[in-house]
Amino acid sequence: MTLFPLLVAAAGGIGAALRLALNGVIHRRVRPEYPIAMTIINVSGSFALGFLTGLLEGRMLPQPWAIALGAGLVGGFTAFSTTSFHTLRLVQEKRWWAAVANSFGMLALAVIVAGLGLWLGWML
Repeated sequence: MTLFPLLVAAAGGIGAALRLALNGVIHRRVRPEYPIAMTIINVSGSFALGFLTGLLEGRMLPQPWAIALGAGLVGGFTAFSTTSFHTLRLVQEKRWWAAVANSFGMLALAVIVAGLGLWLGWML
């Protein structure tokens, strides 16, 4: 049996712990009406995954490490299901513009920074 799935699982646990810690830090400093913590987490995770992919494609990062860090660490760190839930709550509260910003705005920003991360990974 290979230990690789355990490495991915451990990296996912570390990513989830980092998400919890960063979410706590943001909420202690800011009491937002908008779920800014998850936007920051998901957008930075999208950048990280783009960067890792760029490193992988540029042969700067071996595929097993890209999988462990991408699927494990970054996958555990980001939480798009939480964003979906936050968007639903905003809709229930009839906060239409916040719901649009939380869903489409965050997605657009995440795609842009993923592209930036990919480009930076290629440049190394």
